[in-house]
Amino acid sequence: MRSLELHRDVGAYALGVLDEADAFRFEDHLMECPQCAAHVTEFGPSARQLLLYRRATPRSVHPMAQPGPRLLDRLLGEVAKRRKAGRRRLLYALAASVVLAVSGSGVAIMASGETDPTRQVAATDERSGVWAQVTSEDTASGSLVKLEVKDGAGPRACHLVAIADDGTEETLTNWKVRKHDARPSTMMGASAFHTDQIARYELRAEDGLRLVTLDAQ
Repeated sequence: MRSLELHRDVGAYALGVLDEADAFRFEDHLMECPQCAAHVTEFGPSARQLLLYRRATPRSVHPMAQPGPRLLDRLLGEVAKRRKAGRRRLLYALAASVVLAVSGSGVAIMASGETDPTRQVAATDERSGVWAQVTSEDTASGSLVKLEVKDGAGPRACHLVAIADDGTEETLTNWKVRKHDARPSTMMGASAFHTDQIARYELRAEDGLRLVTLDAQ
């Protein structure tokens, strides 16, 4: 597959519609192309919304049915909410900076009440030698997940699983580890679970072998 074609496949990869062979080829390209890696990250929210739409759509609905205005309203509402939250965090940070600059080190800063929506957990498995870090961000419809992995025991296909408090499992993303390549890899995923509903994350090989477990609570 030519480089130009690989660049054009970024949207199909982010939406999970590439077949397994093309997905593996694109992942090899992704490790060497910062531009495509950035585009995959940008596609994350849209891919998650489409995944949630598919899960919420009854099997009786025709696969080519057009999304109605309620889905559009949800998408626009979430974008507006995220932008508003970002502006609030920026204003709080600026206000705190002004107070510090004017009053010096003796000033007591009141808490803004705004909490960081992201969570980050990391772990290394002594048996497998795999290191992983999961950064999750809660959203109105679930959570977005960024996975960073160091695994020098390839080649092998792997996937990240979120396990809820009630034991329900959900696969968030999958990738292929190249042969004897311990460089960090980054993948994006999405979950229908909120961050406070996830008990742990597990990285598993294609044969079911658990490579590393990350406690989320």
